[in-house]
Amino acid sequence: MRTIGVTGGVGSGKSVVLDYLRDRYGARLIVADDVARQLEEPGAACYNELLELLGREVLGSDGYFDNKKFAAAIFSDEKKLAAVNAIVHPEVRKYILSEMEKEEKRGCRYFVAEAALLIEEHYDEVLDELWYIFVPENIRRERLKSSRGYSDEKIDRIFEAQLSEREFREHCIYVIDNGSSLTETYRQIDELMDKD
Repeated sequence: MRTIGVTGGVGSGKSVVLDYLRDRYGARLIVADDVARQLEEPGAACYNELLELLGREVLGSDGYFDNKKFAAAIFSDEKKLAAVNAIVHPEVRKYILSEMEKEEKRGCRYFVAEAALLIEEHYDEVLDELWYIFVPENIRRERLKSSRGYSDEKIDRIFEAQLSEREFREHCIYVIDNGSSLTETYRQIDELMDKD
């Protein structure tokens, strides 16, 4: 089984790459953010610890974490953000590794994990290769404004919190330039998949 990690800055179009890998190559996909959300639900692995750390004021009336309140509580406080990451990321990694094992036994050919923190969380130690999805910062900025309605200030904060282009390139074996046409993006993916 070939295992691939897909990473890149916010707004780089990682989901386009993931969709293509699933649809064209039948890859089993895991998105770390989705896993994290599952693990943060009531009764799941991270819920009680997060509740203890952040308090009931970040909950919605349904007992689930309210995304906006949760984000506001951690992104303005570096210590809290680090504490949340220390709770959630090891559990996400454990989940991904266990899914990888299951897929290998099942005879899966391609297993793809996507996470913003693949490099920081040392997924290069457990995956065959890391792919960096590159898009120039100005294009990412425009995408985030039009698709998510983010302000320049919010985008600046997000960009500052993420690895630099140099760091992504340093740690990833392959780079896909997703800044032009989909056809060109798909061509690059096909080229990499032919290495199998």
